[in-house]
Amino acid sequence: MDGRDLVRSVSGVGSGRAAQGLRTVRSAWRRRRIDAAGLPPRGAERARVPGQVLSAEPGPGGGVIRFGRSELRITVAVGGAVFWGWDGAAPLPSYALAGGCPEPDPRAVLEPDKDGGWRVVAERVTVVVSRHGAVQVCTPGGVMLRRDLPPRWWEPVGGGTARWMQRSEVAADARFFGLGARASGPLLRDGAYRLWNSDPGRAFGPGDDPLYLTMPVQLVVADAAAHLVFHDTTWDGTVILREGAEGAGSGHDRLGRSELRMDGGPLRCWVMVGTPARVLHAWASLTGAPALPPAWALGHQHARWGFDGEQEVRQIVGGYQERGLPLDAVHLDIDHHQDHRVFTVDQDRFPKLRGLAEELRQDGVRLVSAVEPAVRAAPGNAVYDAGSAVDAFVRDASGRTVRGEVRAGESVFPDFTHARVRGWWGGLYQERLEQGFAGFWHGMNEPTSLSAFGEPTLPRSARHALEGRGGDHREAHNVYALCMARAGYEGLRELSPQERPFVFSRSGWAGMQRYGGAWSGDVATGWPGLRASLSLVLGLGLCGVPYSGPDVGGFDGSPSPELYLRWFQLGAYLPLFRTHAGPRAGHREPWEFGPRVLEHARAALLERRRLLPYFVTLAHLARRTGAPYVRPLWWGAPEDRALRDCGDAFLLGDSLLVAPVMDPGADRRAVRLPRGRWYDTVTGQAYEGPAQILMDAPLSRIPVLARAGAVVPVRGSDGGLELEVWAPARGRTGGGLVVADAGDGWAEPEIERYVARLRGGEVVVTREREGGEDTEPSRQVRIRGLG
Repeated sequence: MDGRDLVRSVSGVGSGRAAQGLRTVRSAWRRRRIDAAGLPPRGAERARVPGQVLSAEPGPGGGVIRFGRSELRITVAVGGAVFWGWDGAAPLPSYALAGGCPEPDPRAVLEPDKDGGWRVVAERVTVVVSRHGAVQVCTPGGVMLRRDLPPRWWEPVGGGTARWMQRSEVAADARFFGLGARASGPLLRDGAYRLWNSDPGRAFGPGDDPLYLTMPVQLVVADAAAHLVFHDTTWDGTVILREGAEGAGSGHDRLGRSELRMDGGPLRCWVMVGTPARVLHAWASLTGAPALPPAWALGHQHARWGFDGEQEVRQIVGGYQERGLPLDAVHLDIDHHQDHRVFTVDQDRFPKLRGLAEELRQDGVRLVSAVEPAVRAAPGNAVYDAGSAVDAFVRDASGRTVRGEVRAGESVFPDFTHARVRGWWGGLYQERLEQGFAGFWHGMNEPTSLSAFGEPTLPRSARHALEGRGGDHREAHNVYALCMARAGYEGLRELSPQERPFVFSRSGWAGMQRYGGAWSGDVATGWPGLRASLSLVLGLGLCGVPYSGPDVGGFDGSPSPELYLRWFQLGAYLPLFRTHAGPRAGHREPWEFGPRVLEHARAALLERRRLLPYFVTLAHLARRTGAPYVRPLWWGAPEDRALRDCGDAFLLGDSLLVAPVMDPGADRRAVRLPRGRWYDTVTGQAYEGPAQILMDAPLSRIPVLARAGAVVPVRGSDGGLELEVWAPARGRTGGGLVVADAGDGWAEPEIERYVARLRGGEVVVTREREGGEDTEPSRQVRIRGLG
């Protein structure tokens, strides 16, 4: 047991998991014995590099370049995405890609380059390959965006899986973002970042890494252009980053560097180049459009681990109603299960759950159920018996069912990398639907098996189907939650075809947006946890997962009234707005923190309700374009280096800038503005960017600014949709998109396009019609920003 194992063991005991006691020790030793017998020993290794270039063979979109000890396949797809794979690696099979591979660009040409290398020339990108195997991605004008040095492999002498390393260089001014959910982001500073989905075993803060949801996806932003790089391998690995630096007056540039070390899997990657919006659109086209949540899932949701039963749920919902606080959903954590067993209900505390769900739905409140993958290994447990009958559970190399330890006790784990198992699991959600649940949150799906020491997950030698290819947990671990989300989403599509599934997950991998969203996991209560909450949402959005949010107030401990309110105010502008806390954190309802907090929390809730049409529009636009709801300040101006370093504010769509308060006792805060005119949405005062300004931030609100010319769909006083239009700057036009959604179902609503102009001191708003003249809006219009 090394030092990290000991820390994990102690923290696990401190978090209340000592209830499993000796069983977690037994589980840890069992996992170690299974791996000792099932994993090949790593002995002597032989290092290898590609060698000298020998020949090249043109093909669709690029071709194959052969070296002395390897070969490189390069393809530029229609739309400009670049793929390359070493040692014959092809784009498929892949858990990330949706619907196969994009078509090769017939205009991309493989041709000789100077010094004996080759290059692929396409409309949006040029890829240059040196005679030693370095791969350089350039703009059409020849500006280097990324240079991957020749890779290196270490192959076991006796055969087996090779580990590999890829070093890369980027422009000196470039900055790194992404890699999944990182508490220290959104800007990834110098350091090492592990690619292994991990339950930290305790509430986490900015210094903790890795966390539940990692992805080998980097978004690199530089003056010349942004680019997204995705290394498509699911194995354990580490990314080591070093920012570049430009010497002042010395002429010295230190390039930014990224080093990727992987324990196995193919060495293949995709690169997309362009503006951030273009890059995320290409990424969504490659890995799948984000799932569209039902409109109610864009409202306020309340959860707590520790509801006493049906009566307390009614009391909580009644408390919201009595105080005029909007509420759209209540989440039941795993303690509503019978003895924590998945797909069961504690009949003592929830004897009439279906009736409760129907009662709440009449008041506009949905029930959401926690679902975990582990199944209690006990004959007579219906889920265990049914899964055993279809051979659903993960086995070890000897063919025995792998057992782990969770709160329900000794348990087994479905192999979600098998289509048959996903189909079986998806059918189990029928029990939840019959109980009246409308949505589902997946937890403990890294997967986590509680352990007194060592890794809290399945043995690395555990066998998985991997869609018929076969393999072990080293390859399957990082996509386990992704495949579970797929099982749930596809099962719900079949069981309730008229409604959009609502699924979000603690863990996942590249492409998980196809099936739903994510939440932070157990973020620590405290001001650092508040900062980490925003970092996670921004980072996930830049990896293509637009719907996410934290546990408002933090998972553990008791937040001060001020901290709770500031977290609540931030949450009101995030896609997933959910209060949630662990069993020892106490009550987190707004009225528990005093009348002053209640008053200000009510204002935040009412503003979220007012902005619901805007969130619905952002959800539809995310589905069509891949653009996240929550965007870094540099989203529209990546060339502004000052904005790249700003991680304490964000853009909500194109129209709003939100500057949450992240420090105790603060009643003012500095806000860095992108270029253009911005209006304080409360006072109407106008500011000109780019600039840094100082704004009032009393306890009653956080600074929110609207972009001049923005057309924002909001909920009017009569409950209908109206347009809030902020006056354009003189000589400029503005506008906005509106998607009016009925709230659920699969109909494709029309995108309404509006233009705002300033004429003679008056704001004129028109609706653009395809193939016809602009018309006056049929919706109520409210003009703001004219004083």
